[in-house]
Amino acid sequence: MDQPGYGISEVSERTQIAIPVLRMWESRFGFPHPQRRANGRRRYSEEDVRRLRQVVRYRESGLSLPAAIEKARGNVELPATVFAGLRRRRTDLVPGVLTKRTMLYMSHAIEDEFCARAEPAALFASFQREQFYRSSERRWRDLARTAEFAVVFADFDRKRKPRGAPAELPLAGSDPASREWAIVCDGDGYAACLAGWELPGQEDLPDMQRRFEALWTIEAEVVRDASAVALELTSRSAPELASAAPERLRRPPAPGSEDLRTLVSLTNRMLLYSERSIPGGGAAPQ
Repeated sequence: MDQPGYGISEVSERTQIAIPVLRMWESRFGFPHPQRRANGRRRYSEEDVRRLRQVVRYRESGLSLPAAIEKARGNVELPATVFAGLRRRRTDLVPGVLTKRTMLYMSHAIEDEFCARAEPAALFASFQREQFYRSSERRWRDLARTAEFAVVFADFDRKRKPRGAPAELPLAGSDPASREWAIVCDGDGYAACLAGWELPGQEDLPDMQRRFEALWTIEAEVVRDASAVALELTSRSAPELASAAPERLRRPPAPGSEDLRTLVSLTNRMLLYSERSIPGGGAAPQ
């Protein structure tokens, strides 16, 4: 008797995914994983079809292809914050405690490098509170003019898309991302990401001495993962905006080199040591 299930042509019709794309996903991601007949022909189950349809929906909501496949598999949920995503992706990086002053300097360096290169990129940033964004709004309006896609998160009262400015998306106080400071710059020729969560119990500290447990990277693959988390946050309140994100954010970038990883690790250590000289700064790991 013939095996139950569907052939690849029938699955393509049922999911609206082209046959070459189905084969590419199976080759590159091991997804889906159809059964094989004795003659080598694929047989897909109803569950395979359901998960393929999920991938299509997740991609339409703005997720990258690898993130959409992982979510459809049910193996891994996307992290709730960019910082959590970096921790998961780069277990070798040790988070350091940085003051707001250093976080601000690093953020400006990432932004300035983006401007200096004059290359299109997608920008995401989490400001925690609206007042923090408003103090940087003029700068971010300038960045948005060059960026191909720009979104900022804070405790805004509603979502807005001002003309010539980043889209403003609200975060609820209960959302883990509401405690996060993050900037993601994802371009083909330049990628950088900084993310940190504010440590509790700092109500009496001067503003610039507020401390964050932070990570950063310039590895394109890891930055792309950070973009996937930011797009997931975007899709929660503005799915139509997430679906308009650049298509390249849904594809994996070219892999980086081991030398780049070494540079990130070394520079990270330098930053942590420099924090020791700042009054009220965080202590670097021993």
